[in-house]
Amino acid sequence: MDANCEIIRSRQNRTVVELCKLSDKKAREATKAFRFDGIKLFEEAVRKHLEVTLVALRESNAARLTEQLSQKLGRAAFDGVGRVLVLSDELFDKISEEKSPEGIISIAKYIDKFQKNVTIYNSAEFFEMKNERIVLLESVRDPVNIGAIIRSAAAIGADRLIISADCADIYNPRAVRASMGTLFDQRIDRVNDLPAAIRGLRESGRRVFAAALNDKAERLGSFPLRDGDCVVIGNEGHGLSDETVAACDGSVIIPMTDRAESFNAAVAASILMWEFIGQKRTF
Repeated sequence: MDANCEIIRSRQNRTVVELCKLSDKKAREATKAFRFDGIKLFEEAVRKHLEVTLVALRESNAARLTEQLSQKLGRAAFDGVGRVLVLSDELFDKISEEKSPEGIISIAKYIDKFQKNVTIYNSAEFFEMKNERIVLLESVRDPVNIGAIIRSAAAIGADRLIISADCADIYNPRAVRASMGTLFDQRIDRVNDLPAAIRGLRESGRRVFAAALNDKAERLGSFPLRDGDCVVIGNEGHGLSDETVAACDGSVIIPMTDRAESFNAAVAASILMWEFIGQKRTF
């Protein structure tokens, strides 16, 4: 870093204020930008060609991080970054969302290429996705869970997530961190009418199963799955809505012992995604 670089020490600095606001969804929506803390996420953002508009470095870490990142990325660490600021240790620690700050906070623009609010309710649009492996989420409201599901989807090989409008904001800092950077190139469509999207998938020739406990639910593994089959995973506490379950071909449950009432939503999603799509992929 430039030895003459100004060190920002005031919480009232305009740029610092704007950075902190990005912890709030309204500010993210207004600016179409989001923040994330940590070295790993910055590295992933660079590798996946995000538009990083600002990086804030912790004063005592700045020189070491600059050298470390330049070595890892094989380039000047902050080429392509809009602005680079250095914050005093005290200020950085106050605004960091990490328990043990690594010394770097980044801001990037929304990833419009991969994540969109869309209307996809007719079969014609779904025919264009005929070779994609699709998973659907309804009302998953915990940011950590949705970030973990995105991470599992990337690892298992889901091509697209279709999520209801009331799911947690994927750009929530906790969701971004839980995704471990897989958010940065995972295709995600947010829809206002999930049952209509399910009907569109079915009209395109796919089967869609609700992860739901009811009288007609079949045990996962007890019936053959086909290429193109989709699964819908619901809210952590209340599961899927009746309308969503009714829109599906049938229901599926994960066999489990009587020692627990249910799986965590992210764990259940990982099991279901592996059964529906992971076993069919060649990695």
